[in-house]
Amino acid sequence: MEQKLKQDWSLGKNLRALRLERGWTQEQVAAKLQLRGINMSRDFYAHIENGSYNIRVSELCALRQIFDCRFDDFFQGL
Repeated sequence: MEQKLKQDWSLGKNLRALRLERGWTQEQVAAKLQLRGINMSRDFYAHIENGSYNIRVSELCALRQIFDCRFDDFFQGL
């Protein structure tokens, strides 16, 4: 039987790790997103890291630019 893909992946753990590696606060990441035209508060970004909000593709693309990483980095261990 073919294995089904997990539908509800949470990228929050990996986003938190990327943020902490850079020594940034959630507020700093939210500000960097706002500079790229993504309207996001620190509280809202915290929901992404906590896995209670499914991230949009536009937000994911902006975060890839901010963290200067590959998309694969978001999906490590999933």
